[in-house]
Amino acid sequence: MGHTVTDLTPTTGVEISGLTGSRLVDPVVAAECLDALERRGVVIYREAHLDDDQLVAFSRLLGEVVPLPMGGDPRHPEIQKITRDASQSKLAAYREGTFYWHIDGSTATVPDKATLLTARQIADGDTGDTEFANTYAAYEALPARGKAELEGLRAVHSFTSAQLLVYPNPSPKERAAWDRNPAREHPLVWTRRSGRKSLLLGSTAGEVVGHTPAEGRALLDRLLEWATQPRFVLRHRWRVGDLVIWDNTGILHRARPYSEQSARLMHRTSLAGEEAVA
Repeated sequence: MGHTVTDLTPTTGVEISGLTGSRLVDPVVAAECLDALERRGVVIYREAHLDDDQLVAFSRLLGEVVPLPMGGDPRHPEIQKITRDASQSKLAAYREGTFYWHIDGSTATVPDKATLLTARQIADGDTGDTEFANTYAAYEALPARGKAELEGLRAVHSFTSAQLLVYPNPSPKERAAWDRNPAREHPLVWTRRSGRKSLLLGSTAGEVVGHTPAEGRALLDRLLEWATQPRFVLRHRWRVGDLVIWDNTGILHRARPYSEQSARLMHRTSLAGEEAVA
């Protein structure tokens, strides 16, 4: 039985149908996936229905899989449950932060290379959809003057900046706990060894080095608005069993809001980064 491959927007996303379960755990499929990921940023396997063993095995074919904090299943320390149900995840209280555009691991020297997410249960209606914004395409579309404006500029990324979007008035104890997480300076434009460039933005970016807080915030908001225009964005409506992989270094993502009572449950793995931000 064959499978079909469909490009989704002019710049972003490819959807693959007809590959399920153990058929994905194949070096040839993994190589094709990595090629599509490089070209299109987001790869969607519709109704793939991977079990946890297969999810980890496929992830390992794509790169180095990193153990994730508080995964909850000692048999699969590489898997993290993404849910707002506190009975299933100790991190449930922080999931509202994923409603804002971000990349995973933005406070690390080497952010995660890619993220894999598969749907075990989905939310009602169109809540809980995931959106992806292509920051390679957004940088390329900037006018020459806009690119020149960003040369040499650096932003400070922190857990605190992301949490303040959700909880703008934290108690001193909460703020102190957030601030214990290390912050990281990154250039606003990430230049790869290959020469490819993307904008490095998102909820963790709270200030621009050398700018006043107001100036920095205005620039970051303007760039994020630019990068998340409809022409750069792909919205994925989940079906149970879908597997989505995205280039975490050049694709912002966010979940569309869903309630704490939602049945939405995703299993996530992450691939270790391969290139420091430069």
